[in-house]
Amino acid sequence: MQYRTLGRTGVQVSALSLGAMNFGAIGRTTQDDATALVTAALDGGINVIDTADMYSAGESETMVGKALAGRRDDVVLATKATLPMGPERNHRGGSRRWLVTALDDSLRRLGVDHVDLYQMHRWDPETSDEETLAALTDLQRAGKVRYFGSSTFPAYKIVQTQWAAREHRLGRYVTEQPSYSILQRGIEADVLPMTAAYGMGVLAWSPLASGWLSGAVREGREITTSRSKTLPQRFDLALPANRARLDAVEHLAKIADEAGLTLIQLALGFVTAHPAVTSALVGPRTLEHLRSHLAAADTVLPGDVLDAIDEVVAPGVDLAAHEKLDAPPALLDPTLRRR
Repeated sequence: MQYRTLGRTGVQVSALSLGAMNFGAIGRTTQDDATALVTAALDGGINVIDTADMYSAGESETMVGKALAGRRDDVVLATKATLPMGPERNHRGGSRRWLVTALDDSLRRLGVDHVDLYQMHRWDPETSDEETLAALTDLQRAGKVRYFGSSTFPAYKIVQTQWAAREHRLGRYVTEQPSYSILQRGIEADVLPMTAAYGMGVLAWSPLASGWLSGAVREGREITTSRSKTLPQRFDLALPANRARLDAVEHLAKIADEAGLTLIQLALGFVTAHPAVTSALVGPRTLEHLRSHLAAADTVLPGDVLDAIDEVVAPGVDLAAHEKLDAPPALLDPTLRRR
């Protein structure tokens, strides 16, 4: 396992991190499953576990906490907030009112007195940067949070939050968690240059592109990835974007074969090769999945393989830009364009 420094924090983290989104109802995993995955991940050299309050309505955090019993100090523990935790309109977002409550709830479910990294799951356009950063700074000073970061923030928002932290003399986001894979390279154009400029660590989610790069999606085969059942539109081959992805996967599979690699090794090796990326988040449901991910832990792609990948999906290009989840509110809400 390779280890890198998380931004400018001095904290050493593994090149692969364990994402716990599939723990609980979302992935139909039991506590025994979650404990086995956490144990195998730690034994395999992974030292970052990432979850969120809204994963299976808190169940993921509870399972992570139980799985870490006796090994808490061996792990860089990360969780997230801001996405809805029920129908109540104030049980979401980046306000001080909610973040103080949300963090206490997460700590209770995890069974710990602090988290190492507390991330804003999405940018909350209804809340000022100063409000959110002030709340996070106070939670950090209270010892409940060691560091805080953002997730899926567009590049201009990363710049704005860094400016707000400096302007108001508050703590700043030290990490960003964006979607990044061979099939979704748009962040290379703006997000990754900004995180590098501000010395932020980057934890890349969906490096296997929701299963497209796992080997489960190939021409002429039945699609077996679990996401095809929960998000069928992402695998509907009648859609042009999905046909483009399948064509790319077929070319990438040939590149992997010629390099003596699995498609998973190619995909994870590509993400961790970018100098701005600290760690790639993998989200296995089974031990078999995890073992295939760990087999890529030390994969280093040579220049000719990286060049071949660029020929399939050009730098800075998203094959499914509509799935990025970072569109500005003005593009999603007509009232903001027509006021």
